[in-house]
Amino acid sequence: MKFAVVNFPGSNCDMDLYYAIKDGIKEEVELVDYRKTSLAGFDGVLIPGGFSYGDYLRSGAIAVHAPIISEIVRFANEGKFVLGICNGFQILTELHLLPGALIQNEKSRFICETVTLQVMNNQTIFTNRYTENEKIRIPVAHGEGRYYCDEQTLEELKANDQIVFRYDENINGSVDQIAGVMNRQGNVLGMMPHPERALEDIVGSSDGLKLFQSIINQVRVNN
Repeated sequence: MKFAVVNFPGSNCDMDLYYAIKDGIKEEVELVDYRKTSLAGFDGVLIPGGFSYGDYLRSGAIAVHAPIISEIVRFANEGKFVLGICNGFQILTELHLLPGALIQNEKSRFICETVTLQVMNNQTIFTNRYTENEKIRIPVAHGEGRYYCDEQTLEELKANDQIVFRYDENINGSVDQIAGVMNRQGNVLGMMPHPERALEDIVGSSDGLKLFQSIINQVRVNN
């Protein structure tokens, strides 16, 4: 399986994701520049965290005009898997590939710590190696990570089991303590916490590894 890690100006978690694939699950991976116009040959797309274009205007707002974006949209619309982490999540909501928006944290400060998440749906491409309601420890690092959606959208997310992760403690004021959501088709996931920074116990947690293993497990099941 071959993964693309899309690199934007200001991305700073691209190499974390690269090595999560290369060394964590030992699959083929390639960094793809934002100026590219093709994702041919790739099986999945990963959009890393960081501060694309310096987070000017609004987090992710400029990145959605990069040349590679049309290919990411095509990937998602064809049912191939797309994972956006932190700034990647913000980009996916700006593209309307995921519902809602990420806004400034409730206390208007940057949060950088390891938090506890609850796995709300373990029947997805991204979570099938977790148990239902499993508690996991994953780092966060964001200033605009507060998930927001209107009441109608929230009810739809609940009805369709699109809420994948919730914060055990609401660190940033997110609606319904949401830390990660997927699209209705189940092939696009966005999350603010960084599973690529939680692959080994020596760095504080290995709970993120199961997310990447879940993707590979799903591919093997489908084949």
